[in-house]
Amino acid sequence: MAFPIKTCVVCGEEFELRPGKPGFANRCPACSEPEENTPPAARHGEAFERKGEADAERRRAIRDLLYRKDS
Repeated sequence: MAFPIKTCVVCGEEFELRPGKPGFANRCPACSEPEENTPPAARHGEAFERKGEADAERRRAIRDLLYRKDS
């Protein structure tokens, strides 16, 4: 029985999806390994900060469009 061939969403490399593969099903084994020097909570915090910055930019853009003065 052949294993399905998947493409990694991170690096684009093709890999065989085998039963019991650690990590995510849409990532190759190399990309599924956790980063050794950064704890998962810190990575989540960085993503949360970037999302907060994007939300602030979005709110500022909407405010500028709604309340701009037409000259």
